[in-house]
Amino acid sequence: MTSWAGRSAVQITAAVRAKAVTPREVVAEHLARIELLDARVGAFRTVRARAALAEAEALAGHPDLAELPLAGVPVAVKDNLPVRGESTRNGSAATPDAPATEDHPTVARLRAAGAVVVGVTNVPELCVFGTTDGVHGTARNPWDTSRTAGGSSGGSAAAVAAGMVPLAIGNDGMGSLRIPAANCGVLGFKPGDGVVPRDLGGGWFGLSENGPLATTVADARLMLAVLSGTSAPTASRATSGTSPQPSPAADPLRIALSTRSPLAGVPVTKAWRTATQEAGKLLVEAGHRVEDADPPYPLWLGASALAHWTAGTHVDARSLDRTRLARRTRIHAAVGGRTLARVERGEGRTRLRALLEPFFERHDILLTPALARRGPAAAAWHERGWLRNLTANTRYSPFTPVWNLTGWPALSVPFGVLSSGVPCAVQLVAAPGREDHLLDLAETLESLRPWVRHAPSA
Repeated sequence: MTSWAGRSAVQITAAVRAKAVTPREVVAEHLARIELLDARVGAFRTVRARAALAEAEALAGHPDLAELPLAGVPVAVKDNLPVRGESTRNGSAATPDAPATEDHPTVARLRAAGAVVVGVTNVPELCVFGTTDGVHGTARNPWDTSRTAGGSSGGSAAAVAAGMVPLAIGNDGMGSLRIPAANCGVLGFKPGDGVVPRDLGGGWFGLSENGPLATTVADARLMLAVLSGTSAPTASRATSGTSPQPSPAADPLRIALSTRSPLAGVPVTKAWRTATQEAGKLLVEAGHRVEDADPPYPLWLGASALAHWTAGTHVDARSLDRTRLARRTRIHAAVGGRTLARVERGEGRTRLRALLEPFFERHDILLTPALARRGPAAAAWHERGWLRNLTANTRYSPFTPVWNLTGWPALSVPFGVLSSGVPCAVQLVAAPGREDHLLDLAETLESLRPWVRHAPSA
């Protein structure tokens, strides 16, 4: 008997469209895997077992089933994107428990493409921090459950890494897709401004983008096409379950390799530097031009990132009962009240783009470590002090916020493992509109250095 839990989205949808398996069978297998693993991993706040099975049953009778790009694919949704009939708690006790009356536009697109939402995933309160823990649960890295899955899309990344779903949607305001993806050994793609519907309140002043988490580049490409409303790519070599074969670069890209932290004073550990250098060598072998080159990160970058990060939380917390927020969240929001006016003017982001645009005129792609060190312990960070959280987040994720401030696309790609056996990862960044370059390069790395798609312990 074929097991569908752990298969790629491309494989599942091809089988469903060919009627080799029913959507209900696929969803039931993934629900069984969630039941088996999630008490240990903590990926989900809510599992929609009965509703998902009913929706999968109904999908089987869809007149255009053979045309749906995600036919029968189970997906997980981050707990700040409304799912019709489910509450959207945003990781907090201060948010209402009332069910959403309609889907977020991205969720609606996934469902229209034939995907089945099996659950809502855990996040830190108001999706603020880079560890996922709080009143609704703790999301752990399936590769090492003593470590955090990362945040804020930690539950979504953990669900994909454990094979509980082949795809999940999250969002990224300061690295919230790329951080947990790097921790958990999956792809996390923050598209550029305007590619995928945002429609998430203020979206942290346009910093936050919705995007996919997946275990293969073909799956990430497919999900991004659905989310962006473009034509879905044709299922190809990924349907066999084998890694794509490398081919010489038709148009060599100019790639800048930098292991320098964008935030002054934050060290980058050797393992993450080495992974980036090795990835650069593979891209040279593939025919691309790679040179060491550091972007001109300004000294004020850290202050600007903190101002936007806290101001976004201040806006999100305005309508909530702050006595029900964790202390670290209250302080974060209060700091944001002092920076709000400066952030609303948008001057810092304009200056930053002006500084970095010439760099991307000389280089097509920037290759960096995805993180500076492994993720922190899976602990009750929501009960710890604000400054301690701020320090822990900054020390392990200095490479992600700058690309939210610019609004440019960035992708975390699994690459190698750390000495502890947990995944390592690199980050690829491109100028606006070049999401295709990032996916093509990720596919090259996937072919030359395939990663283990799911945590062995899962």
